[in-house]
Amino acid sequence: MTALHPDIPRVYLKPGEIHFATSPTVVTTVLGSCVSVTMFSRATGSAAICHALLPEGPRSDAFRYVDTSIVHMLEMFSFSGIPRRSLEVKVFGGADMMAVGGSRLGVGRRNVQIAAQVLEAEGLDVTVSDVGGTRGRKLLFHTGTGEVLLRRLRGGEDTVVQQWPR
Repeated sequence: MTALHPDIPRVYLKPGEIHFATSPTVVTTVLGSCVSVTMFSRATGSAAICHALLPEGPRSDAFRYVDTSIVHMLEMFSFSGIPRRSLEVKVFGGADMMAVGGSRLGVGRRNVQIAAQVLEAEGLDVTVSDVGGTRGRKLLFHTGTGEVLLRRLRGGEDTVVQQWPR
């Protein structure tokens, strides 16, 4: 990740929240079955990230749901005059972490499916994706560069898995 100036603001993104930035910020979040979608405009340096808990839901509680979070983020860019064709989109999370009766809950998988469907319907291509599996993820998203540092969590320890872009 780009060297971080000690004065750069840092935000912890909780479930059901969106962060939209027009200046550099490092946004940290931890995901299990939840999904985070990041969007970055290299032309303007504007960025957004969501931490959505469930696949679909009412617009009145938009940030809790993958479908409405994505639409709301796109509206934020549109309101700022940023064309969606300029956005770099990345998707993370969606692990199936809890077993019930010997089978895995499909919430994580369904979150990923809905994200893919909505992004495709909105005409957006995903440039990076790290989804599924059974382990949580910790993300550090640099809103000034669009970089994402991903750590896969295991038993209280975390290891750096990937960094985008390289």
